[in-house]
Amino acid sequence: MLKNHLFFVCFFISLLPVTAQRTLKDWMTNPSLNAKNVRNLQWFAQSSDYTYTSDDGTQLLKGNLTDSLKTVLLDAAQLPGSPKRFPFIKWFDSNQFDYTNAAGEMLRYNINSNAQTLLFKSPSELNENIDLHAESKNVAFTQEQNLLVMSNGKEINVSNESNPSIVYGAAAHRSEFGITKGTFWSLSGSKLAFYRMDQTMVTDYPLVNITTIPAQVKNIKYPMAGQKSHEVTLGIFDVKAEKVIYLKTTGDPEQYLTNITWSPDEMWIYVAIVNRDQNEMKLCRYSSNTGELDKLLFEEKAETWVEPQHGITFLPNKPDQFIWQSEKDGFNHIYLYQTDGKLIKQISKGEFVVTEILGFDTKAKEIFVQVATNKGLDRAVMKINLSSLKSKNITLSSGTHQALLSKDGQFLIDIFSSPNSPKDITIINADGKPIKTLLNASNPLKSDKPNVELVQLTSSDGQTLNARLIKPTNFDASKKYPVIVYVYGGPHAQMVTNRWLLGAQNWMLYAAEHGYVVFTLDNRGSEFRGKQFEHGTHRKLGELETADQLLGVNFLKSQSYIDGNKIGVHGWSYGGFMTTTLVCDYPDLFKAGVAGGPVIDWRYYEIMYTERYMDHPNQNQSGYDNNSLLKKATKLNSRLMLIHGTIDDVVVWQHSQRFVQECVTNEKLIDYMIYPEHPHNVSGKDRIHLMQTVMRYFDEHLK
Repeated sequence: MLKNHLFFVCFFISLLPVTAQRTLKDWMTNPSLNAKNVRNLQWFAQSSDYTYTSDDGTQLLKGNLTDSLKTVLLDAAQLPGSPKRFPFIKWFDSNQFDYTNAAGEMLRYNINSNAQTLLFKSPSELNENIDLHAESKNVAFTQEQNLLVMSNGKEINVSNESNPSIVYGAAAHRSEFGITKGTFWSLSGSKLAFYRMDQTMVTDYPLVNITTIPAQVKNIKYPMAGQKSHEVTLGIFDVKAEKVIYLKTTGDPEQYLTNITWSPDEMWIYVAIVNRDQNEMKLCRYSSNTGELDKLLFEEKAETWVEPQHGITFLPNKPDQFIWQSEKDGFNHIYLYQTDGKLIKQISKGEFVVTEILGFDTKAKEIFVQVATNKGLDRAVMKINLSSLKSKNITLSSGTHQALLSKDGQFLIDIFSSPNSPKDITIINADGKPIKTLLNASNPLKSDKPNVELVQLTSSDGQTLNARLIKPTNFDASKKYPVIVYVYGGPHAQMVTNRWLLGAQNWMLYAAEHGYVVFTLDNRGSEFRGKQFEHGTHRKLGELETADQLLGVNFLKSQSYIDGNKIGVHGWSYGGFMTTTLVCDYPDLFKAGVAGGPVIDWRYYEIMYTERYMDHPNQNQSGYDNNSLLKKATKLNSRLMLIHGTIDDVVVWQHSQRFVQECVTNEKLIDYMIYPEHPHNVSGKDRIHLMQTVMRYFDEHLK
């Protein structure tokens, strides 16, 4: 769940100026009120120049590090079709960039000749998972359950599967383990690795399409905790020979094949294999020519879970060495290995989390990484010498830094935000020295900036909990205010960081303008804090999280300006699970709650996520029983609204329906709202309707 399905984690990312009684729709949709940004900013091919589009989106511009001059490379109107604004582009070389036009065609444009090459035009509306290899121009794509490759204008069927339950080339394992796609090109584009996912043994789950007469059932494959899982194999397609072989993986067919990586010479495929219990990982190397296992490089085990999220990164100048990421010492760090599996050294070390590898310097003597520091609040950029292991934080300002490293590793575009700074964009050198400022965005909230405070509390085991407190606009300490607690609470999420307004979302600012205190706390189990903080919830989801949220509520009630009788709670997905838990267990604390897409019983959620954190139901029956909200419906005495999309394929509709059924059986009144034909995320213009529904509910019951 929920790293790929977080609803409100990144829901409304633009922050709008406050004016008296602006409507919720204004807060959510008015693009003219966004903080300024530099659009389409990237390094120009292999150089230290950079490109971006003009503020109005009509021109592609190039800048350099030495002066303030800018060169107009192209007007949008010069592109075929004369679009009004530049699409997102990616430089292929210093003369050509790739983009996708409004018709879905993938194109390469030459700015010198003003000529355009068609890279791929989808031959069917059914095509999905399009994966272009830029250098070879080979394209992989899926059509229903089959995988195809387009090469030199020829369409090749990699698979010819008639059974829709056997799927080729799509993301496997329900997109857990950092999996975002199902095809993986080799360096030259001559070979393609792909997933083959056999779901014939997985139970069908019905979704209902209500737009037809009569309504129609569409079955999906949804393996719930404890049930039979799908079986995945990894194939390799040789484009020239038009031949497929499969890796000869052994062991439990329900194991997970993750973090697929090609060797630079294309002779080998590296695969991290995780057992179904998810407490053991084996990094294996297979021959790309025969599919045979060449070597088991190393294993990792844990009493809780292992969760490899990243493939290996080869050193640019040493193809016999690679970087592997692991949290085996308690924090996610990087390790240097020989390709035979021998550990050379641990590269990063300390109480911080490596979140991303940015790249290397020219001679690959130093590696640049992004890290989460300051108890998860900050994002910094660090460079580490691979020989001496000497490290340096090259972004010294406390806040959130996101960096783009130039191809030669000499410069970085540093995109910075802090609680009081919407966005600063600066080019720095490899030592962190500022070279050129590209943007100092002004405060879009002007004098109406709400009072947003960082609160730090201490959990029962002595760990610091970060929280965000938003006070009402025109705050008066002599008044009593109602509170909306916004909660997520689950793994792979973090609500509070040292960025603009501590990460507050637009609807929260609307609520503050309308007289609410809005409070959010990152409890134990949330991300970027290390294993001790994140793994304590193992086998007992909801327990430590609830204890930490109650700590936050007790803090709120200790404040003189809080009306302790008017506290509400809202969350989506895992946050819906937390909301329902809090309202049922603590009716004396929470007067009202709105739970969207809530997990009600972990037995109804999918295998990959649930069994990682809760183990198999047969191994942890008490854990599943104790945290099933079906057993807590009898305790409901506060006002609670559940919201669900009717074709939710993540947290299926059955969850909230079963809870309503228990409420009816136990004569408990409950409010309920559905969004027909919406999946887990209520998207498009209906988001406005959703948040209007949420806020009206709190207005009715907290004011």
